[in-house]
Amino acid sequence: MTATVRDDVADELGLPRGLPVAAGGGDNAAAAVGVGVVREGAVSTSIGTSGVLFAHRDEFARDPSGRVHAFCHAVPGAFHLMAVTLSAGGSLSWWRERLGGGADFETLVGEAAAIEPGAEGLVFLPYLTGERSPHLDPQARGGFVGLTVRHGRAHLTRAVMEGVAFSMRDGLEVMRGLGTPDDDLRAVGGGARSALWLRLQADIYGRPVRRTLIDEGPAYGAALLGGVAAGVFTDVDDASARVRLRDAVTEPDPERARRYDELYEVYASLYPSLRDAMHALGRLAEG
Repeated sequence: MTATVRDDVADELGLPRGLPVAAGGGDNAAAAVGVGVVREGAVSTSIGTSGVLFAHRDEFARDPSGRVHAFCHAVPGAFHLMAVTLSAGGSLSWWRERLGGGADFETLVGEAAAIEPGAEGLVFLPYLTGERSPHLDPQARGGFVGLTVRHGRAHLTRAVMEGVAFSMRDGLEVMRGLGTPDDDLRAVGGGARSALWLRLQADIYGRPVRRTLIDEGPAYGAALLGGVAAGVFTDVDDASARVRLRDAVTEPDPERARRYDELYEVYASLYPSLRDAMHALGRLAEG
């Protein structure tokens, strides 16, 4: 608790006097509390407009090159690492709105689910608004690589979704290199409601992925932190003990995971190879 609501403000709003005010944490830290990412090994993977990987750390673990972010957690005395893909679900929204032929998300994702992993040799770079993790490059540009006449809408949709997951794995690999365990992956955000997004994350990360019963991680986490400040819960660990996981687990398929490991190596090679061309195109676009 950082303060209480002023008596005159409480009276004006019809609130009880002495109501505690809590400064619990930022949006992603609150979301982590809301999905139980309060111990080492627990990592949340969120696909919304952006994509966020958030890992609890007991000790401060800074990446010297800044490829992922290191901050204080909402858990007292703890820290977190965070990787952000700027255009995650945003890439799929762009694809549907500009080039999806008027199809809704359910139709596009259904078509993509029928395509084999790797979209027949097609890779998408989701750098539509530059990139944050791990490249820290506002001039990064998106693109399809490997496009041929045999590729149709379903292939391109699948490539977009796979490219987003590859981008998020980029951040996860940096975290792993910093000694971050990731045995307990928890999917949140809009992507957690899609069977294909869940399957792609499990296969591309090579880890089982689970969902919490409550999907509203940030709001739920903020409520839990407010409960700590108000004395409803003893501490953040006590509050997060209320988080419940669904019984279903999305397990990685060994064959698909092996295939995606190979594709990821290709994906990871593209940004370094294309960086100078991306920057040159950006300069040309600016006139």
